[in-house]
Amino acid sequence: MGLAQQIGAYYPTVMQTISLKLPDDLLAQLDSEAKARRVTKSWLVRDSLEKALRKPSRNGAASCYDLARDLAGTVKGLPKDLAGNPKYMEGFGR
Repeated sequence: MGLAQQIGAYYPTVMQTISLKLPDDLLAQLDSEAKARRVTKSWLVRDSLEKALRKPSRNGAASCYDLARDLAGTVKGLPKDLAGNPKYMEGFGR
């Protein structure tokens, strides 16, 4: 069996190796968490990176509308022109 086949037995794709420097306290946390979850430190680092990198950056942060989109139009009895009529903004912020 070739090396690629051996690696494929463990991972769906070929993995590259990197190294990184961690302060002692973070390394101890990583070791403790990996043992608690019964996973390797490498797996925990990959999982944490994937989760962190999936989050939108501050530049691409979700807008207020994005966060409340499912609520839009759910309040009954409001004027139909609430968003576009400036008269509803008179005195706002005072």
